[in-house]
Parts: sequence; C-alpha cells; structure tokens
Amino acid sequence: MTTTTANGAKPSVMEELLKNDSLPSIPKVGAITIGKVISVSKTEVHVDIEGIATGVVRGRELFDESGRFSDLKIGDEIQATVMELENETGEMELSLRSAGHQRAWDELQEFMTAKQVVEVPIIDANRGGLLVRVHRIEGFLPVSQLTTEHYPRVEGGDKQRILELLQQLVGKTLKVKIIDINERESKLIVSEKAAWEEQQQDIISRYRVGDVVDGRVTGIVNFGCFVEFGDKLEGLVHISELAWQRIEDPRAIARVGDPIKVMIIGIEGTKISLSRKRLLDNPWKVAAQKYTIGEVVEGKVIKLNPYGVFIELDPEIQGLCHISELSWKNVRHPGEVVKVDEVRKFKILALDPDAHRLGLSLKALEEPPEDVKKQIEMKAEDLPSAVAEAKTTEQNPVDGVVPSKDDAPATPQA
Repeated sequence: MTTTTANGAKPSVMEELLKNDSLPSIPKVGAITIGKVISVSKTEVHVDIEGIATGVVRGRELFDESGRFSDLKIGDEIQATVMELENETGEMELSLRSAGHQRAWDELQEFMTAKQVVEVPIIDANRGGLLVRVHRIEGFLPVSQLTTEHYPRVEGGDKQRILELLQQLVGKTLKVKIIDINERESKLIVSEKAAWEEQQQDIISRYRVGDVVDGRVTGIVNFGCFVEFGDKLEGLVHISELAWQRIEDPRAIARVGDPIKVMIIGIEGTKISLSRKRLLDNPWKVAAQKYTIGEVVEGKVIKLNPYGVFIELDPEIQGLCHISELSWKNVRHPGEVVKVDEVRKFKILALDPDAHRLGLSLKALEEPPEDVKKQIEMKAEDLPSAVAEAKTTEQNPVDGVVPSKDDAPATPQA
C-alpha cells in the first residue's frame, strides 16, 4: 500500500526506499558507492546500485583521474561518489571524476610513503624543470632533482639554453620518486635524483674515501669538472682540487672526454667529491727551500683584485702582493701600478708553506719619499725613550697605580 506525505503528496521512490529497513542501507551524499554498469553511451553511464537504486554518471563526471574506469563495459563494477540521492529523473546522481580523483591522490600518497619508484612521461618543460604525469595527475620535476645524466650544464646559467636542453627530454620517460604531495593545493613534486640514489647506493658502497679511480671528464663548469667512473658513477672535482696553483678556468686543466685519474675525498649519500691535485706532488713542500724571506724574485702579474695582485713566481707557486705593498703612494686600485702579464721584481716579505701563502712587496724595492723617511726616522728615535719611560713607570708607579701582589718584593722570613 502506497502512503502519502503530510501534505498529501505521493513520496518519491527514494523516500520509500529510505523507510524500508529490510533493504541495504542507502549511501549518503559524498560517500563512495559500488555499482554495476547496466548501460553505456558516449554521454552517460547507468549503474545498478545493489538492486536498490539506479545511478547515472554523465558529462564531466565520467572523467576518472585514476584511469581505472576510463573504458567501461556492461557488467563492469565501478566505484563512484554519490552527488545527489535523486535527480530530476529519480536516479541517483554519481561521479567517477570525484571518486577517481580521491583514489588517484590516495594512491600517490601510498607511493610516497612506500618510497616507490614510478616511471613517468615528460609532457612539457619550463626553465625551472619538467612537467610530468603520474597516473593522469600532473606533477613537477625541478631541475635540481634531475640526475647528472639529465642535468642541463650550461655555462653562465643561460636560461634560454637550459630550457632548450630540458625540452629535449619531452616525450621521454624517467624513473622518479614522489617527494612532496598536497592534494588540497594540487601539488605533486617528484625527483629523478631520489630514484637514482636508491639504485646507486649499492654501487657507491663499494668505494671509500681515499680510493684512487680512473675516470673520464663528462662536463666542465666554472666551478669544476664532472668525472664519470666505475659503473656510471659521477663525481665533481672542484676547481680548488684540480691543481695546487690558482686556476681561473677549469678548461685550462681539462677538456670533456679527457681521461683523468682522481682521488675520492668525500662521499655524502650519492654526492661524490673528487680531487686531482692530491695525486700530484705538493710544490709548497719545497717552497721553503726554494724561496727565502727578504729574497728578491721575479714574477708575472696574473690577476688584479681590489685588495692586491697575484704574482706567478713559477708554474706552481703564486704569491700575493697586497695593495698596501705596491707603492709608497696611496693606491686606489692595483691597476694604477701594475698590469696583467707584466713581469716585475718583488721582495718576499712572508712565507708560510703550510698555509700555501707567500707575501710579496713592490715598494720594498723602492726608496721611500722624504716625508715617509722622516716619519720612519722619528719613530725610530722615539722608540728608546718610549721604552725607558715604560720601564720607569713600571718601577715607580704613579697616579695611584701600585704593583700587584705578584710584583711586590718577597717578605723576609723570620
């Protein structure tokens, strides 16, 4: 028997179902329900909900981000989010898009928690990195998270050239790990480096600091050289570790493709630091025998800095002539006194082989001006009287200054 509502209207099918306690519970709006496909067309899919209702998925709600229900057939079982309990035709309004979105992000969270390596296609590039797609959800792979194999090594950091190199990766697939995720902000960050590190950890563990390896120069940048060795491992020889002498450009020492023998001087995770100079004789070990303080030497100006001039005494030893030692006159910039590639004589003022330092002077070879000479002479004349005065003050304290207990004469013992 059909009942009527308080106002005499006939209740809807859904209202009748809700009153029937013997039937399975009706899902609430926002819940995910399970149903079986009973009809499929280009614009909508009809679903049987456990025999208690018919649901419909239509329009944009057919798109499933997880990809799980993208090609449906009659008889397929689906999961969909309930949007309305009853639409204008009395059917339950469902969404594959909403359920798929949640399922897709939940799956990505599981990948990150499990530190799972996934293979992703590169769909686009910008100057900051690569756009990827992880199970139909777009993510970002920053340049800093690329492996050395794909990292765009560009001299001077030319952004346009970096973009050109990154665009060459579009269409390819890379193995990555998810390192940051935020569904609310639709934020998904992946790292190729993190995936590579896990694969390379076993190989790297075979090496120790101090090991000497044969490698090949694979890249040169302003701050050093990249060297590949072993089973496609790559490390960096910093510019300061290329040679004992000061180097302005790594290309003066190596070229891409050159074979090179290096020492491992640091391993931090998958970051490997290498050195070439530590396999070479240290010229500073014999510097104390080769040069002496007070000696006059000939050297070539190789670089001007605001604070002084670097002088090459021989191919391996360089010294510094501070700006204050260039002339007795006031010098604003070293270029006022010397020029690059100019050969001059200098006097050695200081030598510290352990610290790899050698101090030079140009003005020490010149006669000081008369006014400077007089100041030096006056200081020399004042020195003896100043010393005598200091001694007198010590022996005859004045102005209330008394000797300390330690300075007082010993009391004769009885």
